[in-house]
Amino acid sequence: MKTGLIAPCGMNCSLCVAYLRDKNKCPGCRSIDSGKTSEYRRTCIIKNCDQLKKNNWKYCSDKCEKFPCKRLKNLDKRYRNKYDMSMIENLNDIKKLGIRKFVEKEKKRWTKGNQIFCVHKKQYYPVK
Repeated sequence: MKTGLIAPCGMNCSLCVAYLRDKNKCPGCRSIDSGKTSEYRRTCIIKNCDQLKKNNWKYCSDKCEKFPCKRLKNLDKRYRNKYDMSMIENLNDIKKLGIRKFVEKEKKRWTKGNQIFCVHKKQYYPVK
């Protein structure tokens, strides 16, 4: 698991089905790739947030007067209900622990041997 795979919203892209699949693999929300950027990544409201850009923040945070904004709250609610994870908790952990310790915590939570859990498919995939 890499720190660069933590999206601005707090999503761990390492656990995403789009990142784990072999065909049309997503390189993660933070990557800058050669024209392969998905429509979702281009239009993501959170990734393209003016506050993130203006303040040069890597992640949504309580430094923002809108935190958590409506979009982040909706995303968080959906992921809590469907996938048993919280973007807002992830962001709070990043602030509290720092990104490296957060990623270590995520690694312990979501990996088993050399397999990683896909939150969307609810199954393990081989770590690549």
